[in-house]
Amino acid sequence: MSEEKKRHEWILEGIDCANCANKIENGVSKIEGVTNSNANYMTKTLSFDVDEQKELNILPVIKSKINKLEPDVTLLSKSTKLPIGKDGRASDKNKGTSHLEDSHHSHDHSHEEGNVKTTISRLVLSLLLLLAANFVPMNEIVSLGLFVAAYLVAGYDVVWRAIKNMFNGQLFDENFLMTIATISAFYIQEYPEAVAVMLFYQVGEIFQDIAVSRSRRSIADLMDIRPDYANLKLADGSTRSVSPDTIRVGDTIVIRPGEKVPLDGEIITGTSSMDTSALTGESVPRSVAVKDSVLSGFINKNGLIEVKVEKLFSESTVTKILDLVENASGRKAPTENFITKFARYYTPVVVILALVLAIIPPLVFPEATFNEWIYRASIFLVISCPCALVVSIPVGFFGGIGAASKKGILVKGSNFLEGLNDIKYVIMDKTGTLTKGKFEITDIQPVNGWNKHQLLELAAYAETHSSHPIADSIKEKYEEQIDENRITEYKDISGHGIQAIVDGKEVLAGNAKLMQKYNISFTESTKIGTIIYIAVDKEYAGHILIADAIKEDAAAGIALMKEKGVQHVIMLTGDSKSVGEAVAKELGIDEFYAELLPQDKVDKMEEIMARKGPKEKVAFVGDGINDTPVLARSDIGIAMGGLGSDAAIEAADVVIMDDKPSKIGTVMQVAKDTRRIVWQNIILALAVKGFFLILGAFGFATMWEAVFADVGVTVIAVINSMRVLKK
Repeated sequence: MSEEKKRHEWILEGIDCANCANKIENGVSKIEGVTNSNANYMTKTLSFDVDEQKELNILPVIKSKINKLEPDVTLLSKSTKLPIGKDGRASDKNKGTSHLEDSHHSHDHSHEEGNVKTTISRLVLSLLLLLAANFVPMNEIVSLGLFVAAYLVAGYDVVWRAIKNMFNGQLFDENFLMTIATISAFYIQEYPEAVAVMLFYQVGEIFQDIAVSRSRRSIADLMDIRPDYANLKLADGSTRSVSPDTIRVGDTIVIRPGEKVPLDGEIITGTSSMDTSALTGESVPRSVAVKDSVLSGFINKNGLIEVKVEKLFSESTVTKILDLVENASGRKAPTENFITKFARYYTPVVVILALVLAIIPPLVFPEATFNEWIYRASIFLVISCPCALVVSIPVGFFGGIGAASKKGILVKGSNFLEGLNDIKYVIMDKTGTLTKGKFEITDIQPVNGWNKHQLLELAAYAETHSSHPIADSIKEKYEEQIDENRITEYKDISGHGIQAIVDGKEVLAGNAKLMQKYNISFTESTKIGTIIYIAVDKEYAGHILIADAIKEDAAAGIALMKEKGVQHVIMLTGDSKSVGEAVAKELGIDEFYAELLPQDKVDKMEEIMARKGPKEKVAFVGDGINDTPVLARSDIGIAMGGLGSDAAIEAADVVIMDDKPSKIGTVMQVAKDTRRIVWQNIILALAVKGFFLILGAFGFATMWEAVFADVGVTVIAVINSMRVLKK
């Protein structure tokens, strides 16, 4: 019998090193009873599942393991923000200590904002000691003492972490590499270079961490939709500003012009227009009135409205979206996993090569000296740090997910963002995906002197007492108030249509059989949809075409998908073959299958999945409500019309928030931009490191170039990664 799993999420306060995050993830994953361990470097969170029955025993082991791997990291519960105690549970024993006061425990490698000034002060002092040792005349022992002091002031934290990591069996990280390389420089009496390299390394780390912090803030700013407060309406009619998570279902909240909608609900008083761009990426405001639904994250543009709350804050749209975006980078792309594994083997190999470089040449070549080759080996060690790879790639994917969110598209993982590049088959449901999913008048054709408005008016009066969806679409299109006094007789002719007397004239409105029944001469339409023929006093007046209208951007969306590399666009529909054929022809769809039951769609999906190549992917696009089985079966499930739809958000891998097919091509372009930037970083890092490794081995590079090959390239790669947000 399988154990019940319980999900835990902890904040890794102070971690800003991708290597450290990977160490924690790997270390926790090896603990018995732990599954799905994931350390998210960009959001500083660790998530994992544990066997519920063994939870009390496992959590302290996890806490102890993390403390051993990264002693300077403070663990907090994500839900309560309270410190994790020795028992692995959130403890409030330190509640007198604020979150900011705890920041001095943060991982030194991160150089969080609170520590930047202190670090800079240390480096300035180190630089002054270095200049004094180098340029002020003094005896050799005092000079050496100043060099050692300058070195320790600049890099004592790096050396201390390297020593602790050695005792924990973690040799191959940047602290160890920098310590061995600079101590080697001291050994061969290159004192100024040893200190200067440690200084340069620490300065580079500051720039790297500032770049990463800014990238986090840039993405956080894009998703700055979490409301700070809600105006709760009290029994006496006054309002009180409260935290959104204290509001209950059924409460009434007041939303003033310029304020964010804090919770999902229905308008009970007032009208306004809503800025939905934070959720949908759509700049055109949406008009809302009484009985319309509004979602948390909207911004009220003008009128004052009152809203009856329908969901708790924890279940609201804004909370779900933020959680999805925040956790998306936890589902790692194959490229990320490859680089993590690559770095795990790459660094030890280079360290072994450096050892060989230091020992073998002096023993083989008569003129070679140990000092010279130890120096070259030290350069090898500095260059071998894989920071540029393991830092910039998660930043790139996180930026891509943020860029998609900015455009109103939720991608639920880096793996799905990368997978969008390989889509060759796109299978699309028709109703609600390519069409609007409701009856609309798509054409009005009057004859014999009648105009379109007159024909629509006659049809609206004829359908006054009908509750059929077709009748509703006619009355909705007419928009004007219907004066029932103008109708003196009304008769529903089953299976044919309506006979009514309007303004003393006999109006017939119905199908072709109604016209034939009364021997009215008319021209039968061949258009796809429901045709309402209208006659006045037995004389044909024209027809109205009612159909499930195709979305305005559907054709452009399909063309854009093909432009981005999709080779086969396939439509599945439960409608008749004639309707399916007409829609497919109008939109440029390659093939279609009609008259399908829900279970038939799964069978068709299986057939198409069997046709794809080994590296090709199949995406299914549906409304996320009726298509859950097919969404789940596809390589990438894309839900249309996901705004506020719980089923869509749960079932799909990608959610198009504003119901536009053209956004599929948009997110494919974001995926292509992200992949291109990620591979630019990989090629840049490997090329620069490879170049300097060769120069170092042949004695043409100094440690200065080596540190640039490490830290400098990392900073450049991180900055490059953020370009995807500008796309």
